Amino acid sequence: MSPSMLDFANHRADATEEDIRALCKTVIQYGFNSAFVNPVHVKLARQLLGNKSKVGTVVSFPLGQDLKDVKIHAIRECIQDGADELDIVPDISKIKEGKADLFEQELIDLTASARSMRKTIIVKFIIETGLFLPEQFLSVSEDPEIRLGKQCIQEAAEAVQKSGADFVKICSGMGKRGVSVDDVVFIRSVVGPTMKIKGAGGIDTKQEVLNLIKAGANRFGTSHAPEIMDEKE
Repeated sequence: MSPSMLDFANHRADATEEDIRALCKTVIQYGFNSAFVNPVHVKLARQLLGNKSKVGTVVSFPLGQDLKDVKIHAIRECIQDGADELDIVPDISKIKEGKADLFEQELIDLTASARSMRKTIIVKFIIETGLFLPEQFLSVSEDPEIRLGKQCIQEAAEAVQKSGADFVKICSGMGKRGVSVDDVVFIRSVVGPTMKIKGAGGIDTKQEVLNLIKAGANRFGTSHAPEIMDEKE
């Protein structure tokens, strides 16, 4: 496992500038992929990291129910401030309402807006899988609720893929639960081998990361990145 697979995150509501300085120092020290911060700290993180590492941020986090124009404005501001990667929360209610076409169109529009600002921007859309399914579900008998939950997640993942985004991100870390192995196995079966998958939420140990890698995930967001790397094999 490489430290470049980890996004070291601080999305706390009380994160201070001093906290962000410490985060960025640690990102450089360990060689993590990025420092993931809230939008108000993107400019500071960019100044601190320079070209030594990437800056990631979140958009419409964690609910995803901002107006689309508000999300577009946030995307543009974050890119102008120096963000390299955007983890965007879509309006998942559209999937629950059976309006997958409207869900997909939002993702297409947001991706296009981001790429119009910078072609190389990395775009991820977050699916809060815990809204649909328990942590373990692949081995559960296919009762109606499980079938419906899997259908909703499949539609959401397919929409992310069609939008031209770079990653499906599983869970915000602020929902009912974090990413599970079953989530990754199922979404990998939906999007195929080339679409990238990021997991987040409750990733605290090296073994959890290794299990998710084995299931098919490529990147991980965690506030425990140093502790994970410092664990003995």
